[in-house]
Amino acid sequence: MHKYLLIFLLMFNLSGCGYNDIQSQDEKVTSSWSEVMNQYQRRADLVPNLVAAIKGYTAHEKDLLEAVTVARSQANQASAAVKNAPDDAQKIHQWQTAQAGLTHAIGQIRIVSERYPELKSHALYQDLMTQLEGTENRIAVARGRYIKAIEQYNTTIRQFPAVLTAKVMDYQPKTNYLPDDAAAVTKAPVVDFSQ
Repeated sequence: MHKYLLIFLLMFNLSGCGYNDIQSQDEKVTSSWSEVMNQYQRRADLVPNLVAAIKGYTAHEKDLLEAVTVARSQANQASAAVKNAPDDAQKIHQWQTAQAGLTHAIGQIRIVSERYPELKSHALYQDLMTQLEGTENRIAVARGRYIKAIEQYNTTIRQFPAVLTAKVMDYQPKTNYLPDDAAAVTKAPVVDFSQ
C-alpha cells in the first residue's frame, strides 16, 4: 500500500514541476517565430509583382524600383540567415536592418503613387497595394503574437515551481523582438512630396 502511495505522490509532484508548460510554451515561441518569417516572406513575394505593375507607369522612377528590388534581395538573404536562429542577436539585427530597408523602399513607392494619380487608378496596382497593406498588418499581428509567446515562456521559466525545472534543465530566457531603431518607433514618419 505504501508503495502505491509513494508512486502516486511522486507522479503528483512531477505533474506540477512545470516541465510540460515550458515545453508547450517553447514550441509556441518557435511556431510564432515561423509565422513572423512567413509574413515577411509573403511581403517579399508580393514586391516583384508590385514593381512590375509600377514599371509600366513610372519608367522614369527606375532608380526607386531598383532600390526596392535590391532591398527585397537583401531582406531575403537576411531572412534565410535568421530563419533557424531566432536567438542569434547579430543575425536578428542584420535581419531587422534589411527589413527596415525594404519597408523604407516600399514607403517610397507609396509616395510615387501620390505623384502619379493615373497609377493609383490602375486595378492591378490597387490590388497589390491592398495586399501589401494587409501583409504589413499581418506582420504586425505575427510580431505581436511572437512577443506574447516569448513573454509567456519567460514568465513561466521564472515562476515557481517551473523555475526549478528551468534551472535543472538549463532553460534560458528568450530574446524578445525589438525594433531596429527604437527612436524611429516614437517619431511619426515624415512624408515630403516636394521632391
